[in-house]
Amino acid sequence: MEQATSLCGQLLLAMPGIGDQRFERAVIALCAHGEDGALGIGIGRLAPRVGFHDLLGGFDIDVGLAPNCAVHVGGPVEPQRGFVLHSADWSGDDTIDVSGRWALTGTIDILRAIAEGQGPARWLVALGYAGWSPGQLEGELTRHGWFTTEASDRLLFDTPVDARWRAAFRTAGINSAMLAPQAGTA
Repeated sequence: MEQATSLCGQLLLAMPGIGDQRFERAVIALCAHGEDGALGIGIGRLAPRVGFHDLLGGFDIDVGLAPNCAVHVGGPVEPQRGFVLHSADWSGDDTIDVSGRWALTGTIDILRAIAEGQGPARWLVALGYAGWSPGQLEGELTRHGWFTTEASDRLLFDTPVDARWRAAFRTAGINSAMLAPQAGTA
């Protein structure tokens, strides 16, 4: 059987009318993809009423030099668990390399490093993740609902959250206003 190409380091975009409100206009940075399944961090929606300082306070970490930035809704799986998607210039306990482009860390050491001004140069914080069992994402990609495209630091770290979905499609040469909410038949 032919091994599927890894989508690690790509963006997964929810098409209009995906049928699951949790993923409506979702922008997911795929951080792991292989024979064991896939894991992604949502970067297209912010968690209401939660700031980074709130998270630090929950771990009794002095906010120090950390800005009180917004926290992303990373996905529906383990929404109480935090992750930092960040530039590859920092590594700590259990940091996962994402195709040599960025890194993902889900341990408290990165929170301390950011508060001390010694963390990665670029980062965003998310609660929860999106996960797929072995073969599940590949199956979903064969039906209407998801679109994959190249990710860039600009899309992850510079594009405003409410503009990422449209910007990611635009990067792929697609006008998102032209997307239909259902698949057609021929």
